[in-house]
Amino acid sequence: MKTYQAYLIDLDGTLYRGSQPIEGAAAFIDGLNRFDIPHLYVTNNSTKSPEDVVEKLASIGIEARPAEVVTSAMATADYISSEKPGATVYMIGDTGLKSALTGAGLDVKDDIEVDYVVVGLDEQINYEKLTKATLAVQRGATFISTNKDPSIPKEQGFLPGNGSLTSVVTVSSKTEPIFIGKPETPIMQKALDLLQLDKSEVAMIGDLYDTDIMSGINIGIDTIHVQTGVTSKEEALAKDVPPTYSIENLTVLLNEIEKGQ
Repeated sequence: MKTYQAYLIDLDGTLYRGSQPIEGAAAFIDGLNRFDIPHLYVTNNSTKSPEDVVEKLASIGIEARPAEVVTSAMATADYISSEKPGATVYMIGDTGLKSALTGAGLDVKDDIEVDYVVVGLDEQINYEKLTKATLAVQRGATFISTNKDPSIPKEQGFLPGNGSLTSVVTVSSKTEPIFIGKPETPIMQKALDLLQLDKSEVAMIGDLYDTDIMSGINIGIDTIHVQTGVTSKEEALAKDVPPTYSIENLTVLLNEIEKGQ
Protein backbone atom coordinates (compact mmCIF):
# COMPACT_ATOMS: atom_id res chain seq x y z
CA MET A 1 0.00 0.00 0.00
CA LYS A 2 1.36 3.38 -1.02
CA THR A 3 1.79 6.09 1.59
CA TYR A 4 1.49 9.79 0.77
CA GLN A 5 3.10 13.14 1.54
CA ALA A 6 -0.24 14.52 2.82
CA TYR A 7 -3.79 13.44 3.60
CA LEU A 8 -7.24 14.98 3.36
CA ILE A 9 -9.42 13.48 6.07
CA ASP A 10 -13.17 13.19 6.55
CA LEU A 11 -14.57 13.50 10.08
CA ASP A 12 -17.85 11.71 10.89
CA GLY A 13 -17.55 8.00 10.18
CA THR A 14 -13.78 8.28 9.81
CA LEU A 15 -12.55 9.80 13.09
CA TYR A 16 -15.75 9.59 15.13
CA ARG A 17 -19.37 8.50 15.09
CA GLY A 18 -21.49 11.24 16.62
CA SER A 19 -19.86 11.85 19.99
CA GLN A 20 -17.92 8.57 20.05
CA PRO A 21 -14.32 8.27 18.80
CA ILE A 22 -13.54 5.52 16.32
CA GLU A 23 -10.90 3.10 17.55
CA GLY A 24 -7.44 3.94 16.23
CA ALA A 25 -8.37 7.41 14.96
CA ALA A 26 -6.61 9.41 17.67
CA ALA A 27 -3.48 7.25 17.35
CA PHE A 28 -3.48 7.79 13.58
CA ILE A 29 -3.62 11.58 13.88
CA ASP A 30 -0.98 11.46 16.61
CA GLY A 31 1.22 9.54 14.18
CA LEU A 32 0.75 12.14 11.45
CA ASN A 33 1.66 14.85 13.94
CA ARG A 34 4.74 12.95 15.18
CA PHE A 35 6.02 12.40 11.64
CA ASP A 36 5.16 15.97 10.53
CA ILE A 37 2.91 14.69 7.75
CA PRO A 38 0.62 17.51 6.54
CA HIS A 39 -3.11 16.78 6.80
CA LEU A 40 -6.36 18.69 6.54
CA TYR A 41 -9.80 17.89 7.89
CA VAL A 42 -12.32 18.36 5.08
CA THR A 43 -15.95 18.60 6.17
CA ASN A 44 -19.27 19.41 4.53
CA ASN A 45 -20.57 20.74 7.84
CA SER A 46 -21.13 24.46 7.27
CA THR A 47 -22.51 25.14 10.75
CA LYS A 48 -19.16 24.95 12.56
CA SER A 49 -16.13 27.22 12.47
CA PRO A 50 -12.62 25.72 12.32
CA GLU A 51 -12.32 26.50 16.04
CA ASP A 52 -15.51 24.51 16.70
CA VAL A 53 -14.12 21.54 14.78
CA VAL A 54 -10.86 21.68 16.73
CA GLU A 55 -12.81 21.72 20.00
CA LYS A 56 -14.83 18.69 18.89
CA LEU A 57 -11.69 16.78 17.96
CA ALA A 58 -10.06 17.67 21.27
CA SER A 59 -13.05 16.15 23.08
CA ILE A 60 -12.18 12.75 21.58
CA GLY A 61 -8.44 13.05 22.16
CA ILE A 62 -7.34 14.41 18.79
CA GLU A 63 -4.98 17.39 18.66
CA ALA A 64 -5.69 19.68 15.70
CA ARG A 65 -5.31 23.32 14.69
CA PRO A 66 -7.89 25.63 13.06
CA ALA A 67 -5.55 26.07 10.09
CA GLU A 68 -5.94 22.34 9.40
CA VAL A 69 -9.72 22.56 8.93
CA VAL A 70 -11.49 23.15 5.60
CA THR A 71 -15.27 23.48 5.79
CA SER A 72 -17.85 23.83 3.03
CA ALA A 73 -18.61 27.28 4.46
CA MET A 74 -15.00 28.39 3.96
CA ALA A 75 -14.91 26.97 0.43
CA THR A 76 -18.21 28.71 -0.37
CA ALA A 77 -16.87 32.05 0.86
CA ASP A 78 -13.71 31.62 -1.20
CA TYR A 79 -15.71 30.69 -4.29
CA ILE A 80 -17.92 33.77 -4.10
CA SER A 81 -15.15 36.22 -3.20
CA SER A 82 -13.03 34.96 -6.11
CA GLU A 83 -15.95 35.56 -8.49
CA LYS A 84 -17.13 38.87 -7.06
CA PRO A 85 -15.22 40.44 -4.15
CA GLY A 86 -17.48 42.22 -1.69
CA ALA A 87 -20.64 40.63 -3.12
CA THR A 88 -23.97 40.87 -1.32
CA VAL A 89 -25.34 37.58 -0.01
CA TYR A 90 -28.60 36.32 1.42
CA MET A 91 -27.84 33.19 3.43
CA ILE A 92 -29.68 30.40 5.13
CA GLY A 93 -27.34 28.80 7.65
CA ASP A 94 -25.65 28.91 11.01
CA THR A 95 -22.87 30.93 12.60
CA GLY A 96 -20.11 28.95 10.88
CA LEU A 97 -21.37 29.97 7.47
CA LYS A 98 -21.97 33.60 8.41
CA SER A 99 -18.51 34.01 9.92
CA ALA A 100 -16.90 32.46 6.83
CA LEU A 101 -18.79 34.76 4.47
CA THR A 102 -18.16 37.96 6.43
CA GLY A 103 -14.57 36.94 7.07
CA ALA A 104 -14.06 36.83 3.30
CA GLY A 105 -15.32 40.40 2.99
CA LEU A 106 -18.80 39.51 1.71
CA ASP A 107 -21.84 41.56 2.70
CA VAL A 108 -24.48 39.31 4.31
CA LYS A 109 -27.87 41.01 4.05
CA ASP A 110 -31.43 40.19 5.06
CA ASP A 111 -32.66 41.23 1.63
CA ILE A 112 -33.88 39.61 -1.59
CA GLU A 113 -31.98 42.07 -3.82
CA VAL A 114 -28.56 40.43 -3.58
CA ASP A 115 -25.82 38.99 -5.79
CA TYR A 116 -25.86 35.51 -4.27
CA VAL A 117 -28.12 33.20 -2.29
CA VAL A 118 -26.29 30.64 -0.16
CA VAL A 119 -28.06 27.73 1.51
CA GLY A 120 -26.29 25.91 4.33
CA LEU A 121 -27.62 23.65 7.05
CA ASP A 122 -29.94 25.61 9.34
CA GLU A 123 -31.69 23.81 12.18
CA GLN A 124 -33.84 26.92 12.68
CA ILE A 125 -35.12 26.85 9.10
CA ASN A 126 -38.58 28.33 8.52
CA TYR A 127 -40.91 29.30 5.70
CA GLU A 128 -39.85 32.95 5.73
CA LYS A 129 -36.18 32.09 5.13
CA LEU A 130 -37.05 29.73 2.28
CA THR A 131 -39.35 32.36 0.78
CA LYS A 132 -36.67 35.05 0.78
CA ALA A 133 -34.11 32.69 -0.74
CA THR A 134 -36.56 31.65 -3.47
CA LEU A 135 -37.49 35.24 -4.33
CA ALA A 136 -33.84 36.33 -4.41
CA VAL A 137 -32.98 33.54 -6.85
CA GLN A 138 -36.01 34.43 -8.99
CA ARG A 139 -34.69 38.00 -9.12
CA GLY A 140 -31.39 36.83 -10.55
CA ALA A 141 -29.15 36.03 -7.57
CA THR A 142 -26.64 33.25 -8.19
CA PHE A 143 -27.81 30.18 -6.25
CA ILE A 144 -25.18 28.32 -4.22
CA SER A 145 -25.51 25.45 -1.77
CA THR A 146 -22.73 24.47 0.62
CA ASN A 147 -23.35 20.74 0.04
CA LYS A 148 -25.86 18.26 -1.31
CA ASP A 149 -25.99 15.78 1.62
CA PRO A 150 -29.67 14.72 1.79
CA SER A 151 -29.46 13.64 5.43
CA ILE A 152 -27.21 13.92 8.48
CA PRO A 153 -26.63 11.28 11.17
CA LYS A 154 -27.89 12.24 14.61
CA GLU A 155 -28.57 10.31 17.80
CA GLN A 156 -32.26 10.01 16.83
CA GLY A 157 -31.45 8.71 13.33
CA PHE A 158 -30.88 10.28 9.93
CA LEU A 159 -32.34 13.80 9.87
CA PRO A 160 -32.84 16.22 6.93
CA GLY A 161 -29.52 17.46 5.62
CA ASN A 162 -28.62 20.53 3.64
CA GLY A 163 -29.42 18.88 0.34
CA SER A 164 -33.00 18.47 1.51
CA LEU A 165 -33.27 22.14 2.50
CA THR A 166 -31.67 23.22 -0.75
CA SER A 167 -34.17 21.18 -2.77
CA VAL A 168 -37.05 23.37 -1.54
CA VAL A 169 -35.46 26.46 -3.08
CA THR A 170 -34.45 24.49 -6.19
CA VAL A 171 -38.01 23.35 -6.86
CA SER A 172 -39.60 26.69 -5.95
CA SER A 173 -37.23 28.84 -8.01
CA LYS A 174 -36.81 26.30 -10.84
CA THR A 175 -33.07 26.87 -10.55
CA GLU A 176 -30.30 24.35 -9.90
CA PRO A 177 -27.66 25.51 -7.41
CA ILE A 178 -23.90 25.38 -7.62
CA PHE A 179 -22.77 22.87 -4.98
CA ILE A 180 -19.47 23.54 -3.20
CA GLY A 181 -18.88 20.69 -0.72
CA LYS A 182 -17.87 17.07 -1.27
CA PRO A 183 -18.09 15.38 -3.76
CA GLU A 184 -17.79 18.59 -5.81
CA THR A 185 -14.39 20.04 -6.61
CA PRO A 186 -14.42 23.57 -5.06
CA ILE A 187 -13.88 22.36 -1.49
CA MET A 188 -11.20 19.90 -2.60
CA GLN A 189 -9.41 22.53 -4.68
CA LYS A 190 -9.28 24.82 -1.66
CA ALA A 191 -7.68 22.02 0.38
CA LEU A 192 -5.15 21.22 -2.34
CA ASP A 193 -4.29 24.91 -2.70
CA LEU A 194 -3.48 25.00 1.01
CA LEU A 195 -1.21 21.94 0.79
CA GLN A 196 0.70 23.16 -2.28
CA LEU A 197 1.60 19.59 -3.30
CA ASP A 198 1.26 17.62 -6.51
CA LYS A 199 -1.96 15.62 -6.68
CA SER A 200 0.02 12.38 -6.84
CA GLU A 201 1.33 13.09 -3.34
CA VAL A 202 -2.09 13.51 -1.68
CA ALA A 203 -4.84 11.02 -0.78
CA MET A 204 -8.41 11.50 0.45
CA ILE A 205 -9.50 9.36 3.42
CA GLY A 206 -13.18 8.77 4.17
CA ASP A 207 -15.93 6.29 4.90
CA LEU A 208 -18.73 7.42 2.58
CA TYR A 209 -18.25 6.56 -1.08
CA ASP A 210 -20.72 9.06 -2.56
CA THR A 211 -19.13 12.08 -0.87
CA ASP A 212 -15.64 11.34 0.48
CA ILE A 213 -14.36 8.88 -2.10
CA MET A 214 -16.07 10.55 -5.05
CA SER A 215 -14.59 13.91 -3.98
CA GLY A 216 -11.12 12.45 -4.37
CA ILE A 217 -11.98 10.77 -7.67
CA ASN A 218 -13.52 13.97 -9.06
CA ILE A 219 -10.45 16.08 -8.24
CA GLY A 220 -8.02 13.41 -9.48
CA ILE A 221 -6.32 12.16 -6.33
CA ASP A 222 -6.01 8.68 -4.80
CA THR A 223 -8.63 7.60 -2.29
CA ILE A 224 -8.54 5.49 0.88
CA HIS A 225 -11.87 4.06 1.98
CA VAL A 226 -12.11 3.17 5.68
CA GLN A 227 -14.61 0.48 6.64
CA THR A 228 -15.69 2.26 9.84
CA GLY A 229 -18.69 4.23 8.61
CA VAL A 230 -21.53 4.16 6.11
CA THR A 231 -20.18 2.42 3.00
CA SER A 232 -19.11 -1.20 3.37
CA LYS A 233 -16.01 -2.69 1.76
CA GLU A 234 -18.19 -4.74 -0.60
CA GLU A 235 -20.20 -1.70 -1.68
CA ALA A 236 -17.11 0.44 -2.23
CA LEU A 237 -15.22 -2.14 -4.28
CA ALA A 238 -18.29 -2.89 -6.42
CA LYS A 239 -18.47 0.70 -7.71
CA ASP A 240 -17.61 1.46 -11.34
CA VAL A 241 -14.68 3.49 -10.03
CA PRO A 242 -13.62 1.87 -6.75
CA PRO A 243 -11.40 3.59 -4.17
CA THR A 244 -7.67 3.18 -4.61
CA TYR A 245 -7.62 1.28 -1.32
CA SER A 246 -10.20 -0.02 1.15
CA ILE A 247 -8.88 -0.65 4.65
CA GLU A 248 -10.40 -1.95 7.86
CA ASN A 249 -9.47 1.13 9.90
CA LEU A 250 -6.88 3.87 10.28
CA THR A 251 -4.60 1.61 12.31
CA VAL A 252 -3.82 -0.23 9.07
CA LEU A 253 -2.69 3.00 7.40
CA LEU A 254 -0.69 4.09 10.44
CA ASN A 255 1.21 0.80 10.38
CA GLU A 256 2.10 1.38 6.72
CA ILE A 257 3.26 4.92 7.45
CA GLU A 258 5.40 3.76 10.38
CA LYS A 259 7.12 1.20 8.15
CA GLY A 260 8.30 3.99 5.89
CA GLN A 261 9.70 6.24 8.63
